Amino acid sequence: MKASVFVGISVDGFIARSNGAIDWLPHDAEDHGYEAFFASTDALLLGRHTYETVLGFGTWPYGTKPCHVLSSRPLRPAPAGAIVRHVAGDPKDVVGQLEAAGVQHAYVDGGVTVQRFLRAGLIHRLILTRIPVLIGSGIPLFGATDTDIRLRHVATRAFPSGLVQSEYETVQP
Repeated sequence: MKASVFVGISVDGFIARSNGAIDWLPHDAEDHGYEAFFASTDALLLGRHTYETVLGFGTWPYGTKPCHVLSSRPLRPAPAGAIVRHVAGDPKDVVGQLEAAGVQHAYVDGGVTVQRFLRAGLIHRLILTRIPVLIGSGIPLFGATDTDIRLRHVATRAFPSGLVQSEYETVQP
């Protein structure tokens, strides 16, 4: 199974404010490649905190694409029409559960979930969009690792709004 990350990040390295707020993300119509990326995946893997943030959006943004939520606790109910499945375990166990469900390319989202899957060597592709803002503190995308995680640069694109997007593939040892 291939696992990819597509995430907006402040220039100082945060994916959300300390309280989980993402109000600093732009809300413009500029195409940053998200729709094409989303279409290339067949399921999502979200951490519980990210899932709860998405529940607060008012409308479910993932349509009928299966969404697997990683949590050791019960989940809040999903909105009508959403396909949400609860998964638990270490990253390798979760990949096994996703593969058993027929997932071939998962979109992985959520700070702790991304960090755990990177440390386990299970992320294959990272698309990071730097938002031209410094928020000072918050939830970092990356955390401590036991070893270096080597990346191969694929491409970098600059957008008229000032966003800069870099794509990387992980280099497996």
